[in-house]
Order: sequence, then structure tokens, then C-alpha cells
Amino acid sequence: MRYEGNIYRPPPEADAYILQCTVGCSYNKCTYCSMYKDVRYRVRPIEELREDIQMAKRAFGSRVEKVFLSDGDAISLPTDMLLEILSELYSAFPKLNHVSTYAGPQSTLSKTQKELKQLRNAGLTMTYLGVESGSDEVLEAVRKGVTAEEMLEAGSNIVKSGIKLVAMVMIGLGGSGELSQIHAKKTAQLINQMKPYLLGTLTTVPIEGTVLFRQMVKGDFKLLEPYEVLEEMRILLEHIELKDLYVDGTHASNLLPVKGSLKESKSEMLASINKYLLNKDENLIGKAYVGRF
Repeated sequence: MRYEGNIYRPPPEADAYILQCTVGCSYNKCTYCSMYKDVRYRVRPIEELREDIQMAKRAFGSRVEKVFLSDGDAISLPTDMLLEILSELYSAFPKLNHVSTYAGPQSTLSKTQKELKQLRNAGLTMTYLGVESGSDEVLEAVRKGVTAEEMLEAGSNIVKSGIKLVAMVMIGLGGSGELSQIHAKKTAQLINQMKPYLLGTLTTVPIEGTVLFRQMVKGDFKLLEPYEVLEEMRILLEHIELKDLYVDGTHASNLLPVKGSLKESKSEMLASINKYLLNKDENLIGKAYVGRF
């Protein structure tokens, strides 16, 4: 495969063939994000993408069952182009049953419901939406570019189209203090309304070179202490009411991995978190730290 820049993809797509449809992210202004800073955003020509697909067909053939469309926001491509890409992929790989991509809220909102349904019918099966927070104050602080209401609309439109939605939220994105609880409760409220297929949780880790890192160094952003992270996670889970929602909190940034459907595992997850909060055991399963993880 041909690829420009560093490869980023969601952990569940580790075994997917990655097709770089765009170089970089169409938005790329979020204060916490260190991705795609070494490249300038551009859309790759459809001719190049056809060539890449044929290269993959010769190399992998019938072994390809999953494809991830990168880079940061392939949903930003014109719908006709995305439909052509999906057609080429399903023609090349007879066992293909899963095509996914990151979806930015602005790009998603630029698609009509009809367009999203066309993409689902053409074989786009899953999107990963960086919801991050349900708090307008937090979303504005991290320059997400949308309000909580607009984020809800973007996610809900994906769900209505039949495309599976993975909503990703960031524990600690509001920093320490009163905003921590507001962030957790409003994020849970937004998820309850959005009704994603899966909720992925990450812990905020300021990465060197980002605006958020510089804000932390200057004292304008106060990073949560480990047990504040767990307390915020507890509040988030307690306020989510979707019994069938599957939660995956096993990202490398998280202090305490949790995973499972809330219907079957919510009490177990909360018990695990409460155990650490009660005992203040310093030997957490994982330890996120500033700069990288």
C-alpha cells in the first residue's frame, strides 16, 4: 500500500486494510490532537485510489474482509466519490463485509440523510465520531468547531441512516474542578440522546506540541489526578441509561480498562472503579502520563 504521513486508525481496525482516501484531516484544529500535523490536507485522486485497491487485490485477494478509510475524516469526501470508492472495494474483495471511517461532526452535518443512507446501502458499515464532550463550554474550549446540539445532530443522523456509530468521548477533557462533573454528566446526557452502537472512552493526555499541552504548562488547563479520572468515569457510567450500549474503555490512555455491555456489566464496571476509589490503591492497571502514552 502507498501511504503519506503517519498511520492512525481505531484499535478495532487493526486487522483492516487501510485505504488512504485523504491525506490529513479536513478540520485539524482541536487543541488536544497531535495527529496529522506533519502533512497538509488534500484529497487523493480517485485514479490513485483505484490503483491502490488493485494493488491490495493482487497482494491480499480474498483475505480482505475489513477496510478502514483514512485519514482523519474520509466522510468529508464528496458523496459520489465515496460511493465510487465503496463500489471499487466491494468489487475487488469478495469477502468484504465491513468498511469504516472516522467522521468529523462538520463533515457529517454537510451530508443529507439521503446521502448517508446511500453510503450505508453502498456498504459503509461503521463510523467513528469524536464526540469528546456533551458540554458546550468544553467543546468551545478545545475548539471542536460545533456545539453539543450540533454534535447530537451529527451522531443522530448517522444512527438514523443505519450506519453503526462508535461515539468516542474523552475523560478529563474539561480539566479539574467543577467543570469535571459538568463534563461527565452532560456527556452522558448526550450519549443517551444519540444512542450510538458503541461508546469508546479515552483519558485526556496532553501531548507535546499540542495547544492543550501548552495550556497545561502555562497553568491554563489543570490535568485530572488519577482518582479524579476514575471519579469522572464513574459519574459518566452512572448517568448513562442505555442498557444495551456496549462500552469499550480499553484504550491505552485509560488508567483502568473497562469493557462490556451496560446491561450485563455496568454494576461490575462501577464496582471495579469504586474499589480503587475506596482503597486509593496506587497500583492502577495502567498509568497515562503527560507527553505520550
